[in-house]
Amino acid sequence: MKKVYMKKNKIVLNLILVLMLLSSCVGRQSSGSTIPDGSGQSNGTPASPNQNNDQPTISISALDMARSKIKHVIIIMQENRSFDTYFGTFPGADGILMKDGVPTVCVNNPKTGNCVAPYHNPYDINSGGPHNAASAVADINNGNMDGFIKLSQASLRGICKDPNAPACTVGKNGIDVMGYHDAREIPNYWTYAQNFVLQDRMFEPNASWSLPEHLFMVSGWSADCSDPQNPMSCVNSLDQPKGILMPASDTTEKFAWTDLTYLMYKNNVSWAYYLGEGVEPDCADGEMTCAKIPLNVWVPGIWNPLPRFTTVHEDNQLGNIQPVANYFTAVKNGTLPAVSWIVPENKVSEHPTASIQAGQAYVTGLINAAMKGPDWSSTAIFLSWDDWGGFYDHVVPPSVDENGYGLRVPGLVISPYARKGYIDHQTLSFDAYLKFIEDIFLNGQRLDPKTDGRPDPRPTVRENVPQLGDLIEDFNFVQPARPALILPVNPQPGPASTP
Repeated sequence: MKKVYMKKNKIVLNLILVLMLLSSCVGRQSSGSTIPDGSGQSNGTPASPNQNNDQPTISISALDMARSKIKHVIIIMQENRSFDTYFGTFPGADGILMKDGVPTVCVNNPKTGNCVAPYHNPYDINSGGPHNAASAVADINNGNMDGFIKLSQASLRGICKDPNAPACTVGKNGIDVMGYHDAREIPNYWTYAQNFVLQDRMFEPNASWSLPEHLFMVSGWSADCSDPQNPMSCVNSLDQPKGILMPASDTTEKFAWTDLTYLMYKNNVSWAYYLGEGVEPDCADGEMTCAKIPLNVWVPGIWNPLPRFTTVHEDNQLGNIQPVANYFTAVKNGTLPAVSWIVPENKVSEHPTASIQAGQAYVTGLINAAMKGPDWSSTAIFLSWDDWGGFYDHVVPPSVDENGYGLRVPGLVISPYARKGYIDHQTLSFDAYLKFIEDIFLNGQRLDPKTDGRPDPRPTVRENVPQLGDLIEDFNFVQPARPALILPVNPQPGPASTP
């Protein structure tokens, strides 16, 4: 009888342990929300984190489950939108400060002396503003977040000597930067936020423009290197890393510091950088307009920095940089690599003055293809916009080191295991993508000069900064895989396309 009693106790104890393990994996739960149209307004107060405070939100078991479920990570990086300009009125998000549906904040218009509040902008074509490192400092303005109109007007003065320049016809004398969109203009993006995860504290990793953001996206740093073969020759470069601006005919690799492809190559983790071929969507100085530069897999550029990395040459992986058409083939055939970056060309980039509708259609096509493919049940898609594009945002970026963070941008997580209707209030940046990939595929190895076998003098191991949240928080790996949500590539457009 005693043996039987002990055996029963052991069974009960094991059952309790299993239940505790499952509850720690579930972590936070979202209440979910229904968004019937684009008229919902935010009161500007961050919603309380959707969590049960007496339970851990992340555990070793949750990471183990993530490793067993996620075999493919897709990072889709679009262009130049602040969080407030796309999701500033999304219910429950830390959006534009409102009272009774009316903005309670405004930014001074130096031309008129009036204070301009954020307003609904129904137009498909926007102007935005300058967005280099100096622009970030001016827009943030010591935490006042009120430099947007002044800076846009100063930039337009030079551009608008040609009255037909696209930025002039839609810029509204610099007021365009205060406009916001909602489900009337970007219904698919709002539908993804409603059905999956919206991140309302995703900051660009570097307080600057597109090139440094894309360098951080693949390497956690932006630098200049005097010796392309020596990582220790690199020095911090917040705004204008020079290697990318060399003539395309100069095939000498210029970025000597260590990027993520180095670790993936060492650990036999497959990757691809899928590039939209056409013209580059951004200017080489972070300004609003410039002559467009061809964009293709063979030409290093602002949006195609990997051909300049020494490691990519040494590992003979230049062939991993491919036209985006190869993505559609891979996703259809079930041959996606473990990690995919997808970068647009200008027409579908959403970079002012490109069409928002065209960009949303392009992104929807990418996501639909992933959902229809055989790898959907093991895929995590991260969608973001590389910098704020000069558009208004009310949140002061946190400081982590001399490089950033920069201004807030939209972030979405789309996956069969993403929490439904969940708003993630963690502080995040593109460094969180590196951290997630390293945790899932590299057993937690970091781009850390002390441990990665290829030291460089980067000022910070960005994946380890205490401010950075964990993307595993956005998943529920206990739930069954959710079905695909196929959206129309061309949903009902907004009421107007141009002013």
